[in-house]
Amino acid sequence: MALHHYPRVIPTQRFMRHDATTLLSVAAICLGAAACATNSPTQRSTPTTVSSNRGTLYIVGGGPQPPALVKEFVDLAGGAGRARIVIFAMASQEGLTGGEEKAQDLRALGAHATNIYVTRAQANTDSIARLLDGATGVWFGGGDQARLTAALRGTRTGDALGRLYASGAVIGGTSAGAAVMSEIMITGDERKIGGDRPPSDSSEAFLTISRENIVVDTGFSYLPGAIVDQHFVRRKRHNRLISLVLEKPVRLGVGVDESTALIVQPDGRWRIAGASVVVIYDARRSSVTPGAPLGASNVTMHVLPAGSRFDPVSGKASLP
Repeated sequence: MALHHYPRVIPTQRFMRHDATTLLSVAAICLGAAACATNSPTQRSTPTTVSSNRGTLYIVGGGPQPPALVKEFVDLAGGAGRARIVIFAMASQEGLTGGEEKAQDLRALGAHATNIYVTRAQANTDSIARLLDGATGVWFGGGDQARLTAALRGTRTGDALGRLYASGAVIGGTSAGAAVMSEIMITGDERKIGGDRPPSDSSEAFLTISRENIVVDTGFSYLPGAIVDQHFVRRKRHNRLISLVLEKPVRLGVGVDESTALIVQPDGRWRIAGASVVVIYDARRSSVTPGAPLGASNVTMHVLPAGSRFDPVSGKASLP
């Protein structure tokens, strides 16, 4: 996979440990000292106890984020004065600016937030991986998910992110930052647009339900038992998720619409928040055709608005 060239980053501050009970304040990385001045590493806070269980996933389907979703993410990371959130916005070429804007929004809610924009080479250094020490939350910005995985997957920083989630931190993301959550990651590309009937308009996409058409890669695997899609209802992405759910061994797909969050709790159960819905396709008990055309019987679909819950073990959903 070809790597992209990112703007050079300059670490302007380093974290300090004041005593055994003080959380580390993550070092700010930016192009100018002014952007870093709002996140002093000398601020003290009440210690946050991190559970020995895995953390929470906060998966947003893109689009505008309702204030209640942003606040809940901060609350899950420890709340005002305690939350230590690191933003990785390399999915976007404008991530240095966009990530800092996200950091400012989180700071307005009382979180200590830092935008870290790094190349793969930088992410594979211990000095960058250690910037995650003491973090209680991580946020992945939107853009092209392949840029994000190219920069972080398989690096020291990527490994540190996995350990952070396993130790109880909340890991969130929107759009591309949602797509990277599953092991099977939708890239946004397809091999044969329109199948046997190519569209006259090249902007049309995902017009068929078929095998070996949807291009995938490997994501961060925080949610290995499901395939995550985003902008789901708004951009009519049913065909591509259904195709993957029927084709891949992971027969559970979750499409998160814009301004909506899928929250994966530490116990593994799911709940929904936000303005729209999450659509679930569960084909784990289905019969699927062995070849072309791709078909199935007894596929279960759930359309879940805010307040709904889903247990991926039993496959049972409950509405608000």
